[in-house]
Amino acid sequence: MTEDRLDRIESKLALAEDAIDELNMTVFRQQQLIDRLQKQIVELHRQIASAPPGERRDLREEIPPHY
Repeated sequence: MTEDRLDRIESKLALAEDAIDELNMTVFRQQQLIDRLQKQIVELHRQIASAPPGERRDLREEIPPHY
């Protein structure tokens, strides 16, 4: 009975370790995406700030090309 119980515990532990590894990889990939998006935001902010005043426009007033 002890051997069977130990096997079940080891099996559950292995599944838990796999789940933790998978979650860690998911968090890692999400952090990479967040980092890339933050860099893009900084770059867009820099472009907007350096644009001459005459070139600024309200994108909400522009009609997308598919209309």
